[in-house]
This record gives sequence, C-alpha cells and structure tokens, in this order.
Amino acid sequence: MTRTAAREIAIQLGFSVAGTDQDPAAAVEAFFDPEHYETLAPEGDIYAQAPSEREMDFITRSVTGVAEHKQELDGLIGRYARGWRPERISRSAAAILRQAMYEVLYMPDVPDKASMDEAVELAKGYEDPDVVAFINGVLGGFYRGEVQKDEPAGEDKPDA
Repeated sequence: MTRTAAREIAIQLGFSVAGTDQDPAAAVEAFFDPEHYETLAPEGDIYAQAPSEREMDFITRSVTGVAEHKQELDGLIGRYARGWRPERISRSAAAILRQAMYEVLYMPDVPDKASMDEAVELAKGYEDPDVVAFINGVLGGFYRGEVQKDEPAGEDKPDA
C-alpha cells in the first residue's frame, strides 16, 4: 500500500468519525478487521492490500489526531475559507482539509508539500473542480498564514 492510499483511507475514516461519538481508534480497528477489510477489495485499488505496520501507524495517528484536533482544524478552515460559509463546505472537503492541516501541524515526518499536494489530488476524486480549487486556496492561505509566518525570512521549512 502506498502512502497516498493510506492517506485516502485516513480521510475516509476521518469523514466517517467526524460528527459522531465513535472512538477513532476503535473505528480504525474495526475497519481493518480482516473479515471487514477483505470485503473492500472490489470497491477500489486502495484496498488491494493491507497496510504495513508503518502505514497502519500513519492511518491510526491521522484518524485519532484529526479527531482530537477537530475543533482547532475547523477553526483554521473557517479562517482561511474566505467567501465560503461553513455549511457550504462539503463533509468530504472538510475531511480532506482537516487531514492535510493535521499533517502539516502535527506530523513533522510528513513533508508539508506532499500533504497539501496529495490532498488536492485526492480531492479531484471526490469533488468538482470548483471545490478542488477552493481546497487548494484554503491550504495555500493556511500554509502562508500558519507555517510560513513562523519561518525566518528567506528560509523554507525543510521537507522531512
């Protein structure tokens, strides 16, 4: 399984957990129960193989971390979603934005550029072009406002 597939699964699980009382770690465990996971293969290539230990760690950290920081992440989405009311943002777009922002803020082992670029690419499979452009714009504003503001002038944050 690729990191991109692991990221897409994390977004799907984050989407599923958001707005529920479901424990994120329990949701991940249930999703990857062999009896359940094996039934997903016909639904898409991302389920063709089970995640490695490293990919499973990424998925679990992502899903639990996004859930723990949901209020903060939603605040950031609201701050950088200029011209869009929160109720206008689809649940899938919000899940994609939360995942990318969480990775940038809390997963230093994941390159920021990879997180944001893959979020936009994954959005193309779920959203229409206007929403993809919106996600790209929100992530760009977020990065400039939250990450680059803390960097010394003339230095870029190194990709890990």
